[in-house]
Amino acid sequence: MNKLLNVAFAIGLTLTGTSVVMAEKPATPAMVTIDQLPDLKQEPQHSTVSERVTSRFERSHYRQFSLDASFSEKIFNRYLNLLDYSHNVLLASDIAQFDKEKTKVGEYLKKGELQPLYDLFNLAQKRRFERFQYALNRLDKPIDLTGQDKFELDRTKAPWPQTQAELDKLWDEKVKYDWLTLKLSEKTDSEVKETLTKRYKAALRRQTQSQSEDVFQIIMSAFAREIDPHTSYLSPRNTEAFDSEMSLSLEGIGAVLQMDDDYPMINSMVTGGPAAKSKELKVGDKIIAVGQQNKTMVDVVGWRLDDIVALIKGPKGSQVKLEVISDEKGAKPRTITLVREQIRLEDRAVKLTEKVINGDKVAILDIPSFYVGLTNDVKTQLQKVAKDNVSSLVIDLRGNGGGALTEAISLSGLFIPSGPVVQVRDNNGRVRQDFDKDDVVYYKGPLVVIVNRFSASASEIFAAAMQDYGRALIVGEQTFGKGTVQQYRPLTRVYDQMLSPDWPGLGSVQYTIQKFYRINGGSTQLKGVTPDLLLPSFDSAEMGESFEDNALPWDSISPASYQLSEYSDKLKAALAPLTEQHTKRIANDREFSYIFTDIQRYNDAKAKGEDKFVILNFAEREKENKELEAIKLNRINERFKLEGKPALKSLDDLPKDYEGPDPYLDETAAIAVDLSKVLKPKKLLN
Repeated sequence: MNKLLNVAFAIGLTLTGTSVVMAEKPATPAMVTIDQLPDLKQEPQHSTVSERVTSRFERSHYRQFSLDASFSEKIFNRYLNLLDYSHNVLLASDIAQFDKEKTKVGEYLKKGELQPLYDLFNLAQKRRFERFQYALNRLDKPIDLTGQDKFELDRTKAPWPQTQAELDKLWDEKVKYDWLTLKLSEKTDSEVKETLTKRYKAALRRQTQSQSEDVFQIIMSAFAREIDPHTSYLSPRNTEAFDSEMSLSLEGIGAVLQMDDDYPMINSMVTGGPAAKSKELKVGDKIIAVGQQNKTMVDVVGWRLDDIVALIKGPKGSQVKLEVISDEKGAKPRTITLVREQIRLEDRAVKLTEKVINGDKVAILDIPSFYVGLTNDVKTQLQKVAKDNVSSLVIDLRGNGGGALTEAISLSGLFIPSGPVVQVRDNNGRVRQDFDKDDVVYYKGPLVVIVNRFSASASEIFAAAMQDYGRALIVGEQTFGKGTVQQYRPLTRVYDQMLSPDWPGLGSVQYTIQKFYRINGGSTQLKGVTPDLLLPSFDSAEMGESFEDNALPWDSISPASYQLSEYSDKLKAALAPLTEQHTKRIANDREFSYIFTDIQRYNDAKAKGEDKFVILNFAEREKENKELEAIKLNRINERFKLEGKPALKSLDDLPKDYEGPDPYLDETAAIAVDLSKVLKPKKLLN
C-alpha cells in the first residue's frame, strides 16, 4: 500500500504520513538534460532533526528496538525500496557500491550524518533520468501489441537487474503497458505517443526539481516505517498542514492521495466531500490527468504529488476535472467533474434511514467516523427511532476508519448499563481500563453491527465491546486490525530560532505509544474483529494491518471484569439458525449471485496469476473490456426492468446520479429482522 515516497496528501482536508513540499503550478514540460539534476546535500538543520527523531523513537516508542547493524540494514533496504520501488531503475552493481553503508545507518541517524544516503539518492535520480530518456527514445520505435509479452504489475520482491539489457527489457514492457492503457481509452496512436511524450518529459523535469528536504523525508520515513506502519516524520510544511486539519477550513474535493509509483492514487475519501458524494471515485483509483473548468486536461503521471495537489485544490464552487483509471482488469480511463467544496465535520455526521423487510421496520444508523459529538447525535436519532415502532437497529460502520476514543466509549455506553469498554497498555506494561459509568441504557432492542475490512480503530473498539458483552450481532468482514495509539510531538524547540534564525521549522513526529485491548483480554491489533456472521466477500488477505510491514503483533492481557448482556445467551443460541436463514436467502438473491460470480472470476484470475501480470495484447484486452462492460450493462438493465425503467443501450447512458443497490446492507437488515423474532424484546428504548 505504501509506494515510492509513501506520501499521503489530503486535497482539502487531511494529511497523513510523510512530507510533501508545496510548489507552484507546473508549466508545460520542456526537455531537460541530465546535467540539470541537482547534487543534493544534507542541510544543516537535518542533523539536529535526525538526532531528535532518533532520540524520541528510541526513548518513547511502544516497540523497543536497537539501532544495531541488523536493524540498520533493514532501514537501508527499506530506503532502497523507497528509491526504486519497482526494482527497475538501479542495477545490482549500483547497489553493491553502497554495501558498506548498510550496517551503519543507525550510527548515521544518531549522529545526524546522512550524506552517504544522499549519495545513494543522487545515483538513483541519475539512473531514473536515464530510464525516462530511454522510454522517450522507445516511443520512436514500433510498439507491437499483438504478441504475448507480459508486464509484471508488482516487482517489489523481484531481484534488481544484473545487466543493462535486463533493465531495457523492463522498460520496453513499461512503455508498452503505458501505450496499451491509453490505447484502450480509444486514443489514436498519435495521441498516445503525444501523451506519453509529455508524461515522460514531465517525469524528467520532476527529477530536476528534487530538494534536500525530499531526501531527508525519505530517509526518515524508511527509519519510521521500519519501526511500525503508523510511525512517521512530518516535514515543516506537512506539520503546518497537519495542524490546519483541525480547523477543517481548506477547500477542495475531500480526497486523500498517495503516490503509487508514478501515479497519484486515491487513498481515502472524506465522507460528505465532493469525491465521496460523486460516487464516481473509489479507493485505489489512479489520477492520470487534471483539468480546470473549460480548460484542457493536463497529464499528471510522473508529476510531484504536491504539484498535482496544487492543480486539484481551488476555490469553493469551482469545477475540477479528473481523468482516472481503476485497477480493475479491463478498466478504461474515465473523466469525472467535481465541484470543490469546503469540507466540514458535519458532513460526516451520523445519518438515520429505515428499511421495511416483509412488514418489519429496521432503523439504520450510518456512522462514517467517530467525530466529537457523535454520541449526542446518536441519542437524538434514537429518540426518532422510538417514535417509529422499529423491530431492530443496524449500525453501519463500513469504511469507518475511527476517530475519538472517547466517542467509542460513550457510544458503547448507550447500549450497556455500565462497565469497561476498552483496555489500554503502554510500553511499560501499565494497563488502563476505560469505562462507561452512567448506568443508563438508551436502546435495549435487537442490535446488529455491520463492519468491513476498512472499519478500523475506534470502530473496532465499539464492535469488539458489543461482541464481548454479547450485546450485538456483528456481521460483515474481518475489520482492519489497527489496535495502536499514536502521539504527535513537534520537534522545534523554543530556543531554535534564537540559535539558528535561518532554519525553517523542524517538523514533527507521530509515533506509537500504546495498544488497545478488548475487555476479553485480546488485542484488536492485527486480527481486528471477526464477525459472528461473515458475509461473502473478496479475499481481503492483502488489506488491513496484517498486510502492513512491521505491524505490531497480536497479543493478549488479563480480561477485565464485566457482566454479559441479558441477550448474550440468546445470541449464541440464535447464531446457527440465523446463519442458516441467511445462507438460504442469499442463495436465491440476484445481487448476491452477481457477487458470487465476481468472486469466482476474481479467484480464477488470481489462480492464473492475472493479478501479477498483464498480457500486452490490445485485441485480448479490448475483448475483455467489452465483455466486462456487457456484464455490467446487463446487470443494470435487469435492475431497470424490475423497476419498470427502459433498458440502456450503453453504459455511457447511465445517469450520473444512479445509485446501485447495497445488497450487504439489505441482507444485514434482513438478519436484524430475523434476530428481532428470536429475541422478542419487550421494550426497545429506555
